[in-house]
Amino acid sequence: MLLPLLIVMLGFVGLLWSADRFVGAAAATAWRAGMSTLLVGMTVVSLGTSAPEIVVSVMASLDEVPDLAIGNALGSNIANIALVLGVTALVVPVPVRFSIVRRELPLLLGATGLAGYTLANGHLDRFDGLLLLLLLVFSLWWLFLADAPDDEVAGEIPGMTLGQALAWLAVTLVIMVASSRALVWGASELARGLGISELVIGLTVVAIGTSLPELAACVASALKRHHDLAIGNVIGSNLFNMLTVLPVPALLAPGATNPDAAGRDYPVMLVLTLTLGALLLWNRRGHLGRLPGGLLVLSYAGYLAWLGSAGLAAGP
Repeated sequence: MLLPLLIVMLGFVGLLWSADRFVGAAAATAWRAGMSTLLVGMTVVSLGTSAPEIVVSVMASLDEVPDLAIGNALGSNIANIALVLGVTALVVPVPVRFSIVRRELPLLLGATGLAGYTLANGHLDRFDGLLLLLLLVFSLWWLFLADAPDDEVAGEIPGMTLGQALAWLAVTLVIMVASSRALVWGASELARGLGISELVIGLTVVAIGTSLPELAACVASALKRHHDLAIGNVIGSNLFNMLTVLPVPALLAPGATNPDAAGRDYPVMLVLTLTLGALLLWNRRGHLGRLPGGLLVLSYAGYLAWLGSAGLAAGP
């Protein structure tokens, strides 16, 4: 038990250190490249912090356990909204800009709906994967087409050249991914030592572990007042999870899916996504404050309790 505990502590240190510098490098990249911080949050940061989910999805599909990849994609989206955004709003109330509601939210809702369509028949095939990838291409095109630089953040940008910012992005991304994987391994070993079933470990530890980069990056972004980067990261990460993580099992290991994915976890993700949309629409000229943040975190605790009771009922 000592080694896993040490790995978890080192993983936390590495993750928090790298996330702080990753956010600064992302903001510098946005400014030097003439992009808005929102676009960087939706693309560079979101894809980078979704890297653990992508790695897990590829590994699981190659090992012919695609349900693990599907569960990780759905579980990470649930964690991103209820845990990551909820904790971020508890730490620092996040201003909501209308541009997020107008441009990015419809893409996320469309990706969520398409994901539900692909899972509805209990079979994920290559055609489903191609549909998701086509929506990814459209989403990236739309985001770049609609982007506009935001000069008002110039005073908060770290003094880096574009080359230095890109180098820091690459280095800190590697550290973030490695730290998150270390946390997942250490937490899994601790859970096994405590006698928790493998099902509960997979649905909780893996999903939370692969969402830790999003949590660290969002909290760091909010504390640095790069609020667009924080909200953009959550929306973008969920978008990438649906359009890059979910297609992996469809393309590499097509076949029948676990009915719980469509019958239990997808509805939870759908409700949370619609709730996020409602919160952004309601607060589009205000803040996402501590009250909705606290309710999101409580809803995630309830979801974990539900999964825990189901896992314990099934047994190890």
